[in-house]
Amino acid sequence: MAGDFRWQAEDARALGSALYGTLLERCADDIEAGGPTAELLEDHLGYRRRDVMPLRLFAGVHAVVLTGGAPELAAFYPSAGGRVSHDAESLWQRFRTVLVEHREAIRPWLDHPPQTNEVGRGAALAGGLSFVAAECLLPMRLVEIGASAGLNLRADHFRIEGDVALRGPESSPLVLSGAWQGLAPPPSPFEVHDRLGIDLAPVDPTTEAGRLRLKAFVWADQVARHARLDAALRIATQVPARLVAGDAIAAVQGLRLSPGTWTVLWHSVFRQYLATDRYEDLDAAVRAVADQATPTMRFAHLTLEPQAGSSPDAFPVTLTTWPGGHRRTLGTAPAHGLPVTWLTGDAPAGL
Repeated sequence: MAGDFRWQAEDARALGSALYGTLLERCADDIEAGGPTAELLEDHLGYRRRDVMPLRLFAGVHAVVLTGGAPELAAFYPSAGGRVSHDAESLWQRFRTVLVEHREAIRPWLDHPPQTNEVGRGAALAGGLSFVAAECLLPMRLVEIGASAGLNLRADHFRIEGDVALRGPESSPLVLSGAWQGLAPPPSPFEVHDRLGIDLAPVDPTTEAGRLRLKAFVWADQVARHARLDAALRIATQVPARLVAGDAIAAVQGLRLSPGTWTVLWHSVFRQYLATDRYEDLDAAVRAVADQATPTMRFAHLTLEPQAGSSPDAFPVTLTTWPGGHRRTLGTAPAHGLPVTWLTGDAPAGL
């Protein structure tokens, strides 16, 4: 168990969270010493790494901070108006106190998977949809599995301000600055006329409880991510999307294409939460949907997922379109989505 916390600490540092890197290391030490971290996790000893129990624990603590229950720790949490300090010992003592004094408030968070809904990944989706539109200009039906609150289903309402292009409405409350590098995606306009998200436990972003769940899973010292989330939550009140509770693979198995429409299946950093013996089930379900495709009833599979050998700062953005099954790696992006480095600006050969 302590090893998973140390692994997560390295990941946090690699993704720019020194605060969580420090605290995760201290938690690992505390587990080995049989301290309050170990006591909190005693009913979850059989968890798997893909359950990311460290992030569940830290979200529970963060929720206590965000709701005003731990003002002394809040002083170290920029998300609650505090400041990151180099006084690691004082930081740890305040964190440890929260584990002890708010144990019952934190416990329920251990039973639920992370609901990060990182909207920075919307930069990959928005660019990918431009490639889809460049292949064939049809209205789009967007389907996301592992959608959480479905915030990225509104990616066409995000403002992209990158080194190579400006896209999206100028009036958008969410501006993704420096979001695109490399080659510019095709300047193809597209229209999303339906937005469907499937998740085992979807979060309603229009409720106070839903907003707290989303904010608690964003790392406390990453202020820019919190600002993006707040802006995306405002968009969610203006642009409706349907959210359905259900199994992702079963949802894909039941997906039917619509005449005169692109159906775009999207997921980002989702596969890691599947049991490995279900990977083939997902791939088979995608192939079955692809078999329905015709020149006037098209299907696209767009993903931002780690692959064997990929680093946390270079997950591939891949697109496969049917009919034809043309698969391309469009670019790469960090785990949190920004910036996307596009490797191509062309439509697939022969189309």
